Amino acid sequence: MSRFLLGIDAGTSLIKSAVFTLSGEEIGSAGRETPVTSPHLGWAETDMRAVWSAACEVIPQSLANAGISGDSVAALGVTGQMVGAWLIDGDGHPVRPAILWSDGRAQALIDRLSDEHPGFLSSIFESSGSAMQQGCTLPVLRWLLEHEPQTLARAHHLLCCKDWLVYNLTGTIQLDPAEVSVMPGSTRDRALSEAMIDLFGLRALRPLFPATQPAERIAGGLLPDVAQALGLRAGTPVSIGTGDVLATVIGAGAVTPGTAVSLLGTNYLNCLVTAEPVFEPRDVGVMFCLPAGGWLRAMLNVSGTTSLDWLIEQCFAVERAAASSDAALFEELERMAEASGLGARGVLYLPYLSAQGITAPIYEPNARAEFHGLSLEHTRADMLRAVYEGLALSIRDGYACIPAQIDEIRLTGGMARSDFFCQLVADVAGKRVTRPQASQFGARGAALLAAVGIGVYASIQEAVERTALPTQRFTPDAERASQYDAVYARYGALRTALTALWRG
Repeated sequence: MSRFLLGIDAGTSLIKSAVFTLSGEEIGSAGRETPVTSPHLGWAETDMRAVWSAACEVIPQSLANAGISGDSVAALGVTGQMVGAWLIDGDGHPVRPAILWSDGRAQALIDRLSDEHPGFLSSIFESSGSAMQQGCTLPVLRWLLEHEPQTLARAHHLLCCKDWLVYNLTGTIQLDPAEVSVMPGSTRDRALSEAMIDLFGLRALRPLFPATQPAERIAGGLLPDVAQALGLRAGTPVSIGTGDVLATVIGAGAVTPGTAVSLLGTNYLNCLVTAEPVFEPRDVGVMFCLPAGGWLRAMLNVSGTTSLDWLIEQCFAVERAAASSDAALFEELERMAEASGLGARGVLYLPYLSAQGITAPIYEPNARAEFHGLSLEHTRADMLRAVYEGLALSIRDGYACIPAQIDEIRLTGGMARSDFFCQLVADVAGKRVTRPQASQFGARGAALLAAVGIGVYASIQEAVERTALPTQRFTPDAERASQYDAVYARYGALRTALTALWRG
């Protein structure tokens, strides 16, 4: 009897597979790092075959960790990092390494097109509801057209990450509405935009784009040879799936309009579920269409946990080497950050470490990270506290942009597992914070989409309601929240003061 669901979540540098009951309870998972290379400064690529190979390892490992037979899996759901360009030839082989969402090579191209076409960036926002990011699919394709025409000459299909995995699992090729609407496309129509294709001068490449199908629809059955290699049943249904942002939101149960949820990963997405597309504020942030209906207005910091990872690598290598586990390392780091105290003894950190700059609360691709206020009396602990606070301040910054009353923020992702950070966000934002009790939210959302596809649930809304997660609540401390108001004011003033230098 098929009693379980399998969700696969292929992130930027880690692919995970998790097994769930039909009621959404996680019973086993596995993960493996996948390579991200940077052949030139600001580039981000991955070996497509290595990503598939990693999937072939984590899927059977997750079954073993869950203690179940592959024959008992009712369906597979897939999600993955969004946009970029995953190109295959007519035989289904990659024509080059995938270019990722975090790739920055197209910025000079975007600058040039902006100079050539007045209103270029605003017209993109008017269609997609998203500020232009260098790693989106259309600018990447235009870059390839100008710099690697021989690559495009061999390409037959354009995919995104999860579509590459679905192709290997089922032999079928398609995209989903959420993915194409941020390529950029049309978020109102939940579709690829012919006008955007023409704006980027890509009409000749239009045949590369597959048909678009709903995320919860079944793409096909598991291929026999693949099923045998993975320890699964041939013909097991595989859903089309959606991007990791949307799958994570669904996995966290955040599909009701008015729900605020922050996804704390490589980038921080501070999202509000809305019943209609929201284009305010203009020309900043991003917008997604939810498979469940409705939209997701998001203000993102594209250097989320990356900031903390970077600081650990640069300043806390001794602690990392001595720690018996990641949990022990972060317990020690949080102890040091707490000892520094509120305000990091005057040190501020702007968490703009990415080569892509920032898209909210302003659009500035040249923005860069900054430690401000350092003196001889400051220590590593103060810098560490400043990074934690800077990330929390970026969450407050994101929600301050969205024209809606937000009283509660739901947190998901690695840093959400930290009581210290959840309480810090509550104090910095001055709002209640809730933490759903689960771990693999992206894989969970992908699995729930598959459950809808095979009829376990009649709709995504029903799937979320019937698999609701218990949550833990963190309440802001009034005194600390008041002190953080002053820190936030300095944080915003620092960004404003630096903007002229970034743009100079």
